[in-house]
Amino acid sequence: MKLKSFLSRVLPPLMPLLVWITLVEFLVRRNIVPSFIIPAPFDVMRNFVDEWDILYPAIYSTFSCAVVGLVLSFIVGFSTAILLSLSTFLRRALYPYATFFQTVPIVSLAPVLVIWFGFGRPTVIASAFICSLFPIIASTLLGLQSTEPTFLDLFRLYGSSRFRTLISCRIPSALPQIFSGLRISSGLAVIGAIIGEFIGGGGLGSLVEAARAQQRMEQIFAAVIASALLGIALISAVNLLSRLFLGRWHASERKDLSA
Repeated sequence: MKLKSFLSRVLPPLMPLLVWITLVEFLVRRNIVPSFIIPAPFDVMRNFVDEWDILYPAIYSTFSCAVVGLVLSFIVGFSTAILLSLSTFLRRALYPYATFFQTVPIVSLAPVLVIWFGFGRPTVIASAFICSLFPIIASTLLGLQSTEPTFLDLFRLYGSSRFRTLISCRIPSALPQIFSGLRISSGLAVIGAIIGEFIGGGGLGSLVEAARAQQRMEQIFAAVIASALLGIALISAVNLLSRLFLGRWHASERKDLSA
């Protein structure tokens, strides 16, 4: 039963991918589609093997910057959401600015980050931090404000302080929304890191820029696939944390509902 369940999960998304890879390989090898537009999948996979000594440091640099930016955004975003949830005045005064900064394209801010932090990792981490911050604030604040009123009434009935209610009621009730925001921010952190690398240097962003200048499409696609895998790895880590924290008490993590 476990093998059948595993195959039922893996085969549906795997089959379209195999069909697409086979089709593209055929079109490129037959010169129906020029290789300078899209490379043959086999050439991309071979690039992973032949250029691994170049790809690995770039992947590690991007991943580490994305993780640091994501952790910082969670610390700042979680703390900010708690403050906004405790004060209506602060929420009305500050939340519009958080929304405003979310709408500013990070590409336009990247040159400013270089001026502030210089070239290298600080700029990349700052870019990942900015990109991943708002979903955490918005989701956490939504979760804190959506606590079941009957739970709050029960804590109020027993004379619990605001701090005790926050720790024992509001935050546990908001965990599903918090992890939902983290999932979104995980992918955005990788995107932000790569955008920062286009300007600040290093990692997969610089690798893509160098490959573009040399018109090496197979290396560009290899870097794009690597960045997508980094996003998937971060999201999978958040899913694991979500399963550990939520267990079977929340519907989103019940195996019988997700099967």
